[in-house]
This record gives sequence, C-alpha cells and structure tokens, in this order.
Amino acid sequence: MEQELANKLSSFIQENKGKRKFTQSVELAVNFSGVDFSKQDNRLNLEVKLPNGKGKKLNVLIFADDANISAKATASGAKVIPGPEIQQIANDKIKLNELLQYEMLAQPSLMPTLARFLGQFLGPRNKMPKPLLGSDPIRAIQEMANAIYLRSKGKYLPTVHCMIGMENMEPAQIIANTDEVLNAVYKKVGKQNVKSVYVKLTMSKPLRLM
Repeated sequence: MEQELANKLSSFIQENKGKRKFTQSVELAVNFSGVDFSKQDNRLNLEVKLPNGKGKKLNVLIFADDANISAKATASGAKVIPGPEIQQIANDKIKLNELLQYEMLAQPSLMPTLARFLGQFLGPRNKMPKPLLGSDPIRAIQEMANAIYLRSKGKYLPTVHCMIGMENMEPAQIIANTDEVLNAVYKKVGKQNVKSVYVKLTMSKPLRLM
C-alpha cells in the first residue's frame, strides 16, 4: 500500500477506535466497474489468508470420530461432534441453527455423511465444513482463524465486503491485511476494474481509501 494511503488508514483507525463499549471490527468494501459478474469465470470465490489474522477468537466446531483428533480439538477449545450425532442434528432445527455460530472442520471420512444430512441446510449458506487434512486440528484452526472469503453475492452485485481485523490491532497489522486482500482482488479482476475501496469500523462512517 502506498505510504499516503497507509497513513490515511492508520489515522482513521486511531480516530475511531475505543468509541464503543465493545471492540469493533474493521471492514473493507471493494466496488468494481467493467466486470460482468453474471459470468461464472468472473465471480469472486477467493480464500485470503490474512498475515495478521482477524484479531478475534473463533468459535470452532469439528466433526470427528478419531479419539486423538477429538482430544486435541477439545483441548484447544473447539467443540467436537462425533459422526453418529450428525443425523440427529439434521432433525433438530435448534441444533441446525446453532451450527451457524461456528466455523467448521470435519474428518474427510465424515464428509459424505455431512453432505447427505446437513448439505441441504449448510450448503446454500456457504457453511459446509472444510475437510481436516492430517491429524493436527490445532494448526487447521489457526489457519481458519486467519482466513477470510471473498464471494460474489446476491444477483452478482459489483461489490464485495470482508473483515480485515479488529480495532485493537496495530494499524500496521491492519494495513498489511488490507494489502493482502487487495492484491488477491487485483489478481482476480485487475486493478483497473476496482472502482473504489472503503474502510469502516462496525459503527463508524466509512472512509474512502481509493
């Protein structure tokens, strides 16, 4: 990010932080022009790993039958649901909606069962669990904590929004996260097709960065 824009973003965060009784998130909005998002190839479906994470603890749920994975996941603070309970959840509206509070992982062997019983509910909401590769849920949880997703929504409107941090993070960390997001967007659609970029805190007015 150019130094002038970095200074602008840093000043904005410093001026607006601490004005609410809760810790506000820092959010980015990118608007496009000259891109037809009705075409499949142009639609955004990007996973971006933020170099400094999102600055908040995730609620993580892991579907697992392996005792070793379950023990490590529980020790890290994640909720664990064994395979035999998946079908029960599918028949319970309260438990189904509770799943939406979590970021979810699953042992690969349980993915077919999840697709069968929960896919119809979770799929349209982009909440299907990601396969847990390997046997180290702690590392997977950390990677998930650093990841955000940029997806074209609705009727493929020419805009995308995402979280880039929390107000109590250092401005330099948020600037680095912003750079990572913008570089991913530029790579997908081209910098020339980015019409404007705005940043805001949860309850602040937006600031135009670009």
